[in-house]
Amino acid sequence: MSRILLPFLAAGLLLSGAASAASFTATTDVVVGGLINTVDATSDLTSSLRDDKLVLDARDDAARFVASRGDLRGAHLEAALQHIRSQQPQLQASDLQLAEAILAL
Repeated sequence: MSRILLPFLAAGLLLSGAASAASFTATTDVVVGGLINTVDATSDLTSSLRDDKLVLDARDDAARFVASRGDLRGAHLEAALQHIRSQQPQLQASDLQLAEAILAL
């Protein structure tokens, strides 16, 4: 390789490395931001429902639901999910996420 092309090759490698680092940083920011929003929503949910008897009674059903990856749904869990969604209509969480939040109480 000629000595004239060597600086251009080095500059190209440095630029591609910087682009990869910027892409990684942006991706990480998006993923972490989404995780923080989910944790905040779950934290708000658990603090407001911690003393709710209907939700607390659904813990066994929630454990079965989570363990079965959503296959086993009990009556207590169904009632709790409806109750939670009526109390928190802005909440965008799946049944599995809500069942995990119930278990975290």
